[in-house]
Amino acid sequence: MKKVAIVTGSSSGIGEATARLLAKRGWAVVINYSKSKVAAEKIAKECGDAIAVKADVADDAQCRALVKAAIDKWGRLDALVNNAGSTKFVAHNDLDGLSSDDFLSIYATNVVAPFQMCRAAAAELKKTKGAVVNVSSLAALLGTGSCMAYAASKGALNTMSFSMARVLAPEVRVNVLAPGFVDTPWLATGYGDRYPKIKAAYEGIAPLGSVAKPEDVADAIAWLASDRASYVTGLALVVDGGYTAR
Repeated sequence: MKKVAIVTGSSSGIGEATARLLAKRGWAVVINYSKSKVAAEKIAKECGDAIAVKADVADDAQCRALVKAAIDKWGRLDALVNNAGSTKFVAHNDLDGLSSDDFLSIYATNVVAPFQMCRAAAAELKKTKGAVVNVSSLAALLGTGSCMAYAASKGALNTMSFSMARVLAPEVRVNVLAPGFVDTPWLATGYGDRYPKIKAAYEGIAPLGSVAKPEDVADAIAWLASDRASYVTGLALVVDGGYTAR
């Protein structure tokens, strides 16, 4: 029987690449979006056995509705990829550039939303002995990235994921995928004129001499979601071209 995955925030970037790769490998996929309806529906159409579902995963009721959409369509759920994320591009030394509301908003999407999605999907994932992959960031390990609140939120996501791995075991595996610099329009827009310089600096440090493409990250996510990683749980897998080794 065909496996089913929900990929949050999958109307572009890493989420889109993950949804497309899973579909190519025979999965049925829920394409989740909060604003980009046209893009999401286009991706769903191109993925074949897929549906596009609007949901703001920071809202618990919408998380539950997103899981229900998958069950209503296919009757099962085998993987949850919590990819949706939020940030504010603020230099780390600009302490006045972040407000308490900024922290709360970023945490709502990057920490609370994955928790709510895991909770909503837990019973169905246990039935299929499924998997959760929470998309974090190298920023969680190094205190870098788009802003201090983003780095802190991803650190919290990692810790929550390790707890969830224990709580949902042995039926459900929960892992973290922590990418380094990924070449996406979202990041390019966020950094603006600084993007080429930041990208070049990363390429100069990473042993593999490049930044990741969304497809590179998607491949690792798909592995963690698959039966090929059947004995892997509670792991934070870094995909950074060797950046941390330097």
